[in-house]
Amino acid sequence: MLQTLWWERRSIREMARVLGRSPSSISRELLRNFPPERDIYSPRLAHQRALKSRTSRGRKERLRNELVRVYVIEKLKLRWSPEQISGRIKLDLKETISHEAIYQFIYHTESYGKVKGEDLRIYLRRRRKRRQPKGARKYQRIFKPLGISIELRPEIVNQRLRIGDWEGDSVESKNHRPGINTLVERKIGLTLITKLKTKTSLSTISAVRERMRNLPREIKHTITLDNGPENRDWQTLEELTGLSVFYAHPYCSGERGSNENTNGLIRDYYPKGTDFTRIDDEELAYVELLLNTRPRKRLDWLSPLEALSVALGS
Repeated sequence: MLQTLWWERRSIREMARVLGRSPSSISRELLRNFPPERDIYSPRLAHQRALKSRTSRGRKERLRNELVRVYVIEKLKLRWSPEQISGRIKLDLKETISHEAIYQFIYHTESYGKVKGEDLRIYLRRRRKRRQPKGARKYQRIFKPLGISIELRPEIVNQRLRIGDWEGDSVESKNHRPGINTLVERKIGLTLITKLKTKTSLSTISAVRERMRNLPREIKHTITLDNGPENRDWQTLEELTGLSVFYAHPYCSGERGSNENTNGLIRDYYPKGTDFTRIDDEELAYVELLLNTRPRKRLDWLSPLEALSVALGS
């Protein structure tokens, strides 16, 4: 109808009266929808623009604050999760942004997470091209643990009320070569990564002993292990470290959830198939530092090292 009135060269006010609109609305509609190559109103162009506008109705450009955007990208590249960034930015910049807004920024439908050609999805834990719901896990048969069962572990360990209760595991190398030993403190998430010389129980005991040697006695209480053969000699481990050793139920990795989660974080830097025999100690120490300086939600967005410093200082 508007096109017909335009062809008849009606005035703006007359068009507005016929269509029941204000003159200013008619004027803006005409100005918006003139193709640059010819001076004529195009209803097809107007319809296409209306449909495009409808799909993005109410949406705003994500992370328009440059200070926040630079901070988010910098921390993503340090393998911080969106939730960690959201929590810590309040302490560092006195700014507020939700983790959901960060995810939307990364998975934006038009840019697909690309900032100046860079795909930010590769810095997420799962590196998924699309956001996906969590799947169900399968269960396996339960067998008797090697030593003292986790069922006999003091209740204070389960409650995470003190620093000094550890979880231990080994991360395998390429072609079943010696990998690394990982130790995680349950309360503050302090992580220790040590390269293993062999896959034997002796090598694991040596690695744990060496890392525990320089730690204060007040943060060495218990350690919970899985039932791998490298953890078989628990009596020697207790004698050399002063830790009380407990075993999770076989195939129940959730009973060492802190350790399993941390191993997943380490896999961000060293995916499956990594040959740890080719990784030097200095590089592992740097990854350990990166993990220990990440903010943690349960620590009110302090890092494990900051939380340890506060605890020892008190």
